[in-house]
Amino acid sequence: MTQKYDSLALLSGGLDSILAMRTIMDQGLTVLGLHFITPFFGKPELIPFWKDHYNLDVVGVDIRQEYVDMILDGPSQGFGKWLNPCIDCKIIMLSHAVKLLPEYGAKFLISGEVVGQRPMSQRADALNLITKRAYVRDVLLRPLCALNLPPTPMEESGLVDRERLHDWRGRGRKPQYAMAEQYGFTEIPTPAGGCCLTESDGSARFVQLLRNRIRPTLNDFSLVRAGRQYWTGAHWLTFGRTAADNDQIESCIESTDYVFRLEDFPGPLAIGRPLAGDWAMDMVKDAAAFVASYATKARKHAETSGEQVRVSVRRGEVVEEVKVTPARETDMHWIEPNPEVVKEWKKEQAGIEK
Repeated sequence: MTQKYDSLALLSGGLDSILAMRTIMDQGLTVLGLHFITPFFGKPELIPFWKDHYNLDVVGVDIRQEYVDMILDGPSQGFGKWLNPCIDCKIIMLSHAVKLLPEYGAKFLISGEVVGQRPMSQRADALNLITKRAYVRDVLLRPLCALNLPPTPMEESGLVDRERLHDWRGRGRKPQYAMAEQYGFTEIPTPAGGCCLTESDGSARFVQLLRNRIRPTLNDFSLVRAGRQYWTGAHWLTFGRTAADNDQIESCIESTDYVFRLEDFPGPLAIGRPLAGDWAMDMVKDAAAFVASYATKARKHAETSGEQVRVSVRRGEVVEEVKVTPARETDMHWIEPNPEVVKEWKKEQAGIEK
């Protein structure tokens, strides 16, 4: 049977969400952390660590498709500085969390927000909008800033002792660090949950994909986060920098992808994903030469011997071998996504909406 809890909490893994949970647990109430997983954030591999180090019960909650649909359809409250839909993000998570209350027998929800801490999603008006749009007005408690907000039904009923909640406000973090020290935390997590949509380089990767594929899949979004990303027109090339990158890329391979591997030298695994039809052979060879240039031994061998190197190219069940000269500067001019593309894309979207 499903274990029962008094409350469910949004747990990003950042310090605020951890302290919000512990604040309510200190009142003798049981709390289950909900760690939401999307293509843009979520580290379920850390759940055992959070249990051991912070004494938290946590489960992973997969909302990948719902979140991707929100991005593709356009968040109702728009994007932040980069590609971050912070207000709609909280609405989605709270809307999902409130539906889980009956499953766990929980009476209310917890969020680690602090009034005034983040310019887009934690202004007083934004917090009120989130609460309204997610339909959680009577069940959401924000323990870290509760004394700056009207009492909730949980406080008024005596289920939660309002006097043992906090009145934190603004962007300063001294109270958080002091509380973490009181708990004896030896590892202090970062303030946020590590969403790559708040980062310039991460946003550029996703926008480059959005400009070349009308409706990217979950697999596309997973691949675009991996390793190195290069584009020439609508031709998309991904290859690894590390063994972990190679593993992630391999997990994303689809039957229509061009998969590049060096034959005689260690080097990156690479995927060429066709977004606008099959690749011509000159494009395949160009990509192979570019990928081979990131294999140090292959590049040095070609430079000293004058010989080309062998690269296998697999597509589905068909495997071909091409011989190429490793080259960073190729005829196709592969380039990495530039953060400027984010600003351009947002202007384009604003024009479409008008």
